[in-house]
Amino acid sequence: MLPQYKNILVTTDLSPNSENAFRHAVMLARHNDAKIHLLHVVPDIDSSVRGYVSAVMGQEKLAEFESKHETDAKLEIQREIDRFAKDELSSLPQDLERFSGTIVKHGHIVPEILKAADELNADVIVMGTHGMGAIEHTFLGSTAEKVLRKSKRPVFVLPFPH
Repeated sequence: MLPQYKNILVTTDLSPNSENAFRHAVMLARHNDAKIHLLHVVPDIDSSVRGYVSAVMGQEKLAEFESKHETDAKLEIQREIDRFAKDELSSLPQDLERFSGTIVKHGHIVPEILKAADELNADVIVMGTHGMGAIEHTFLGSTAEKVLRKSKRPVFVLPFPH
């Protein structure tokens, strides 16, 4: 029996290739009558930067600042991504109905993607790559590669179009 995808998780880092991944996910959803969920993960601040800012502001003030602004920032990102998806699908009402909304999380990117896939019971994850150079890839690896290695579900990775 052929697999059926009913829940598609599309990751976005707000890059042009994320838009490309979204378009591929729409086509996949159309052929499977599936729902599309968009996910953006706001990465943690690098510990050295966090330490510096904490030293300048004071740890308590930094924590207060973060708690006040994190929710607002997440909502603004969510509104922008929702607006993009709805604009992209505005002339395709049957596809717009498949769009289930945007989720914005904060944390380590790969674990948050995998956790969201579990929470949504996603049948497949669709994501784009950045097309980093060889040196950056060697030392850092890519988010897509890490998701591929750790995911228990199919992952469609779309290369950066040249």
